[in-house]
Amino acid sequence: MCCVCICHGVDGCLCVICTDFILSLIRRIQILYFTVTMSSHHHLGPNAPTGEVEHINYLSEHIGALFLNDEYSDVILTVDGQRFHGHKVILAARSEYFRALLYGGMRESQQSEIELKGTSLGAFKGLLKYIYTGHMSLANQKEDVILDILGLAHQYGFVDLEASISDYLREILQIRNVCIIFDASRLYQLQFLTRVCSSFMDRHASDIIHHETFLQLSASAVKELILRDSFYAPEVEIFRAVCEWVQANPDEDANDILSVVRLPLMSLSELLGVVRPAGLVSPDTILDAIQARTQARDSDLNYRGCLMPDKNVAHPRHGTQVLQGEMRSALLDGDSHNYDMERGYTRHTINESGDHGILIKLGMQAIINHIKMLLWDRDLRSYSYYIEVSVDQKDWVRVIEHTRFYCRSWQYLYFEPRVVRYIRIVGTNNTVNKVFHVVSFEAMFTHNSVELQNGLVVPKENVATISKSAFVIEGVSRSRNMLLNGETKNYDWDSGYTCHQLGSGAILVQLGQPYMIGSIRLLLWDCDDRSYSYFVEVSVNMWEWELVVDKTHEICRSWQTLKFEPRPVVFIRIVGTHNTANEVFHCVHFECPAQSEETSVIVAAPVQDGSGDVSHSKTIVLSNSPGISHAAEIREEIKTAEDEADGNEHREENQLTIQEQDKSEDAAVPQP
Repeated sequence: MCCVCICHGVDGCLCVICTDFILSLIRRIQILYFTVTMSSHHHLGPNAPTGEVEHINYLSEHIGALFLNDEYSDVILTVDGQRFHGHKVILAARSEYFRALLYGGMRESQQSEIELKGTSLGAFKGLLKYIYTGHMSLANQKEDVILDILGLAHQYGFVDLEASISDYLREILQIRNVCIIFDASRLYQLQFLTRVCSSFMDRHASDIIHHETFLQLSASAVKELILRDSFYAPEVEIFRAVCEWVQANPDEDANDILSVVRLPLMSLSELLGVVRPAGLVSPDTILDAIQARTQARDSDLNYRGCLMPDKNVAHPRHGTQVLQGEMRSALLDGDSHNYDMERGYTRHTINESGDHGILIKLGMQAIINHIKMLLWDRDLRSYSYYIEVSVDQKDWVRVIEHTRFYCRSWQYLYFEPRVVRYIRIVGTNNTVNKVFHVVSFEAMFTHNSVELQNGLVVPKENVATISKSAFVIEGVSRSRNMLLNGETKNYDWDSGYTCHQLGSGAILVQLGQPYMIGSIRLLLWDCDDRSYSYFVEVSVNMWEWELVVDKTHEICRSWQTLKFEPRPVVFIRIVGTHNTANEVFHCVHFECPAQSEETSVIVAAPVQDGSGDVSHSKTIVLSNSPGISHAAEIREEIKTAEDEADGNEHREENQLTIQEQDKSEDAAVPQP
């Protein structure tokens, strides 16, 4: 009742004056709204294409206005005693769960009021608003409410909302909340969020096991966590945390959790002074742990290690240091450009007495499967070497065996994941003198799956490139590595090819390191109708050669794709034997392995690897432990592009060192 009505003594209704006033006011508002709306220059919609009407925002506003509005409501949802007016068609359109509930022939489809049991009231309010408006504010919600909403989103099939909440939870992960988020993500099978939580807990393992929320984890979550190789904390501390968890969860099977604690990693004093008094482990189990600790090889123990995917752990900021080798400071400084004959490298003397090489101690036990190393390369020298790793500096495992191969420049080395504390690099040969030089060294865990055969990489991409340290040792061209620059279009009578005189010399390519190669691809100069004959040999050390392709009795031209039984390869020698136009053999492009199936295919006989056995390959997935496989899919960045850029810059500097040789060859390039 308005003041006018009160003055006139009218009780419970509006007078004519007030009614006319209100109707007039409504008409004015409608006219004002229409005027404002029509004055816009975007009647079709602000971003609508020509001829398309886009008023989605109006639709969202109008449907959102029905939230908690009993107008047109045809169903009431009851949660924890509170009634919510809803609209079946909207609920069913937004959720498969409600579609089945309201229109699937179930008992609830005939009811006007439905009770949703076991549902959090606060979470349901937030979800119902999201159903009508598509909007939800998480920043002001408590974490337990957010997790309840996540559970409802999972139950009702809101996949996009699940993903959005998961992204938000990932951003707010902390020591105090990661355990409950981890449990929830496992419960709702949110694999990505589970992996993110696992990686976070790996990085803060010591803090996690001492936090009160650790005791609230489910038994399966605790077991999954402790099983991870990358859950890196002292084993005795993990044991103490498990004991506290067992006391806090007396109804759970303690033996199931204790069985995954790695007792052999504890010292004798810890086994006798901590484990035995706890009374949770049998005496026989303790004796077995002592026996494993004292009698087994250290490398056979199932160590834990820190996992930092795609990050160089061999860096001073992580506490890494060089314990042995001359000029130690240069190895880990990250400078792979500024070095010469006098500076910028770490070295050791190569001798028969068994020099212990260059010894690196990481700042912590780390899981690694990839080493990237730059050998001194300001001239054409090559090196041979091996790399060993250890946890205790007593029991060593050789992960790289390149003692019978010639290697140069950047080395991209892969092996199965191992927990490592010490790394030893031992040079066994230098083609120039008796000193082994390393300019730069990195060690890390990589997400990539790499095929290995007999410890060598079986490449899928072309490794005969400048960025992969390949080099043209012999052959005449306008620039030394023209054969490897990837250019297959721009060549003519004067440039764009590498050649040698028939009957004298060859075209010789050295790869940066040994690979298992089973194919190569050539582009022979083909600006006219000439044809060539040739053969191809491969070697690992420049003095033992194997013939893999013999086309001396064939007429060949243009692209040549050649296959043979895979074998270790460092050097590829291409020897021309005939040219129908003149006495020079010309090659425009070389790659290995072949990246195309063009032209003829040559298959050579099976080759032995030197041990008397025919080579067989196997694929080694580098992410193979529980902890590693989780983190392997969390990829924050891929470093391939950076490696390519670094490699190219490094090769450009290297060209200056051999510039004089290029000049002399440039003057002697014979034309086709």
